[in-house]
Formats: sequence, structure tokens, C-alpha cells
Amino acid sequence: MTNGEHALTGTEPDWDKAAATFDDEPDHGLRDPEVRQAWAARLRSWLPERASDVLDLGCGTGSLSLLAAEQGHRVTGVDRSAAMVALARAKLAGRDAVFLRGDAAAPPVGEERFDVVLVRHVLWALPDPGRVLRHWRGLLRPGGRFVLIEGVWGTVSPVGIPAEPLTSLLAPLALEVRVESLSDDPRLWGRAVEDERYAVVATA
Repeated sequence: MTNGEHALTGTEPDWDKAAATFDDEPDHGLRDPEVRQAWAARLRSWLPERASDVLDLGCGTGSLSLLAAEQGHRVTGVDRSAAMVALARAKLAGRDAVFLRGDAAAPPVGEERFDVVLVRHVLWALPDPGRVLRHWRGLLRPGGRFVLIEGVWGTVSPVGIPAEPLTSLLAPLALEVRVESLSDDPRLWGRAVEDERYAVVATA
């Protein structure tokens, strides 16, 4: 169950409790080779070619962090769940990665330290996403980039953030903003999906 699908139930999940089974979802654990390969290819196209400092906010168990590390990047992951952080540390043991417990909206890291702020299915659930984006902008080095993977889940009572308002919030913070649809690639999700899923890559 994705973060968005959790929200459709109207309850805030206990992420420490959910950590043990979080990777069971195809797009969370990336255990299926085809799903893993699909995410690795997308990430390679979104991240800089040179080795860079990547801040993975709301990193969960570190699946995207692991892909970034495998591609030669230095990763700092932040999640508010101690259990998620513990699993991420185990998953990336021996790699150039650090995981911290903290609030994704105001992570416990310094300013202008990162080349990439990477966030998947987190921003939509945070209060005042415009303010959060401005704060994240301050964490980027000049010329850094946002990689924001978001969507809208459900049809009866949809939750999430559509691409258009997100790009509007980014416009004053970025020199270039590009939207890439992810809905039409079932390999990313382990199944076909009909709702809006996308990535925004914005160069600051």
C-alpha cells in the first residue's frame, strides 16, 4: 500500500509498525528485478551523471537510496520512523550513505550541502508544501536539483498533489522545471495503474 493509498483509509499509519512489511509492495522493496531495473533507469536519468550528494527525504527503508548509491552517489537519508531508518542502514551497510531520524519537512542537515533533493510520495502529505519547498531549496547547492516523485491516488476521494500546482510552487524556485509521467509504465509499480503518477525534475 502506497502512502497515498494509506491516506485513502483516513488513518495515519504507524510507520514504525509498518516498516517490517513496507518492502512487500513492489515499488517499495524493489525486489522484482524488472521493477528494480525500471526505477534504476529512471533514477539514472534524473540524477547528475557525476558523483553527487543526494538527500533522500522520507527515505523509508532506503530502496531509492540504494539505487542512488549503486550509481556512485553519496546519500543522506532522513525519515521520522526509527524502524525505517534502521532498515535503511542495514540495507546500505558498507556504502557511502548516512541515515538520520528526523522530519522530512525540516531535516536535520546543513544548508547548501546537497546536489539533489530526492523525495517520493512525501510532499503531498506535508502541511504548506510551498514553505517546505522553499526550505528544501536552501539545502541545495547552486545549480542543484529537485527530483520529486508524486501523484494523486484514488478516484472517489482523491488525495495527493497534481503536477500542475506542484510546478507552480516550484516556478519561483527553479530555473527549469520538467514533468515526466510515470502512470503509463507498469514496470515501476508492479502492475498497471490508472491514477496520476509523475516525477518533477527542477534545476535550481
